[in-house]
Parts: sequence; C-alpha cells; structure tokens
Amino acid sequence: MDWNNSRIDALLERALVEDKAAGDTTTNLTIDPALRATGSIIARQEMVVCGLGAVPRFLEIFARLDKRPPAQTRFEVVSHPEIFDGVRVHEGQVLAVIRHNARALLSCERVILNLMQHLSGIATLTRKFVDAIHGASAHVLDTRKTVPGLRALEKYAVLCGGGTNHRLDLASGILIKNNHISLGGGLPAALTHALERRKKGQRVQVEVRSPQELEEALEYGAEAILLDNMTPKEVKCAVQRIKQAERWIPTEASGGIDLDTIRAYAETGVDFISVGALTHSAKAADISMRIHAETE
Repeated sequence: MDWNNSRIDALLERALVEDKAAGDTTTNLTIDPALRATGSIIARQEMVVCGLGAVPRFLEIFARLDKRPPAQTRFEVVSHPEIFDGVRVHEGQVLAVIRHNARALLSCERVILNLMQHLSGIATLTRKFVDAIHGASAHVLDTRKTVPGLRALEKYAVLCGGGTNHRLDLASGILIKNNHISLGGGLPAALTHALERRKKGQRVQVEVRSPQELEEALEYGAEAILLDNMTPKEVKCAVQRIKQAERWIPTEASGGIDLDTIRAYAETGVDFISVGALTHSAKAADISMRIHAETE
C-alpha cells in the first residue's frame, strides 16, 4: 500500500476534519503547548496488524491543518523491524512508538486508533478464514461489501490477512448476476451481449444458482462461473461438471459462507470462495495508545 498518495491523503484528512482535531478544545485548554510526549500503540489481543503506514501520514496532515510552529510539528514514529502490516502479534505487544508534541499526539490519537482497529480487525478475520482452509487449493476472496470511501484500505487489509482481492469496482470486471439476467432478457441473452461487447482481455463471469443455469452458462460461453447460495454438495457436483468442459473455467463459491462451513466448500475443488463478512462484519481489533510526558 502506497500511503503517500493523494487519494489516501484526502481520506485521512477527511477523518481529521470530521473529528475537528485541529480544534481540540480540551487538549488546548489543559496541555502546555511546549510539552513533548511519547505514545505507545499497543495490541490488546492477538491480531494481524494493518494500518501502521497511516500513522505518520495522519501526523503530517494534522501539522498542515493545525499550522503549529515548526518546533511543535517535529515527530518520530518507530516500530520494531519485525512488526509491520500483515504480521500476527500477541496481546501486549507494542506496535509502534510515537514521539511528538503532546497536544498534537492527543488530538490525533482517536483517528489513528479508529483506522488501525478497523483495518486490523479485517486483517485478523481474514487470516482466520485463510487458516480454516489451510492445505486446500481454494483462495479466499473479498467482495464489494465495503464501507463507502474505505474500499481501497479495506481490500488492502484483506491482503494483509492473506486473502485475495476480487474486483475493486464495477469497472474492473464483468460479473453477470441475477438482476442482470432478469433485466437483460435471460442468461443466454445477457451473456451473449457481454461477450460481444466487452473490451479486449475482459473475462466474463456468470453467477448461477441451479444446474439449469449452469448448463446455460456453459453452453453460451461463460469464462468464469460463480456458484451462488449452493450447498457444498451442490458446489462439488457443479465443479465436477465444469471440469468436463473443453476449456479451463475458474469457479467461485459464495453466499453466506462462514468459518464453520468454509472448509467444506474448500474441499469441493472450487478455485475461489468469496466472503462478504471479511469487510462488512469484521470486529474492530482491540488497540490502545498509552501516552506519557517525555522526560529530559
């Protein structure tokens, strides 16, 4: 993840503006403007870390918004070489140490923790799903079920957890789903139009929910097939049928798959398993920041 780009900067800046971090009334009334402090970001549970790169960016953007004197914008963020995004850490481990002006540190504390907790929660849940199918050939995919505006970061968190990204947005791939089939004149018509009108290099994937739809998808040239809301037994039968085709067709299973069932789906021989819960149901990781004044 390139944290130093305009799109990510805009997102982080919006978070600081939303919190009115530059107008932190309590901190400005109670803390000496010259006081220096050290903040330790601490994992309060076993987790997969994600979002460390956002910490210095938040502090740099805050300095621009707050327009403090140069002496008060100087900071340092230090982390152990073995701790970085994607690493599993244990309860009590220090993820990073920030040395900064105390006012600035207090004003940025909440947005830093909010983002790291959210992204680390996604990475941690993703790793659980990946571990659950260890040894199988299937890959765990994310979906577009993300918080508006945070998709790039949430999909990065999935990668940190060992998952694989599906299409980033509606322009990144062709996936003919149930509503396209219904409004597009049926599966054969929708698939034929997509194959005829697509850009060079675009693969056409079709969502199917029954053996009949699967046969239509195969007959009319589907290049990838999404097996939606099927049982593991049904997915296994569908995968076996697809492998009989004269061309390679990647397969994906989706629809309410959780930690209790994903292993059964992985053992069907399917290539990919998409799990919306990675991003829409991940619990925030427990991370805190312990701050104390620096001593000379």
